[in-house]
Amino acid sequence: MAMLDGAGTDARRRDRFAVLARCDFTELEQRFRTLDLDPDVTFLRPVETGLVMLRGRAGGTGAAFNIGEATVTRASVRLGDGRIGHSVALGRDRKRATLAAVVDALASDADEEIRVEEAIIAPLRRALSEADRHEVERVAATKVDFFTMVRGEDE
Repeated sequence: MAMLDGAGTDARRRDRFAVLARCDFTELEQRFRTLDLDPDVTFLRPVETGLVMLRGRAGGTGAAFNIGEATVTRASVRLGDGRIGHSVALGRDRKRATLAAVVDALASDADEEIRVEEAIIAPLRRALSEADRHEVERVAATKVDFFTMVRGEDE
């Protein structure tokens, strides 16, 4: 088992976290089944659901302010061979958080990371990109251009 390390690994893991946090659970589960694995999983702590504070900035650069709270579920697991994985996802889906943590743990091995990327993460990333593209097209179709006419009486 070759463990991963380095800045490139951090970037790949952040990307993996982002994909796992946004993907559809049913598709994640189907993709996971293609690996034909049944790892021995123990929980480092119980799966927990709680709240996080969402923050925003006026105009993207102004002073930070609290927008509100969002429900999240987190999971931390250890596989039978000692690999550890974590996940955090919006909502209350404990199964989704657990499976995402298992996928993260599997990908912590250099040899398995490639397999996980090809079988699970890359297809999910493509599905998310396609969904984002459709949403952009849907929203663009409703765009309204406003303009102001200047009347001569203000002179």
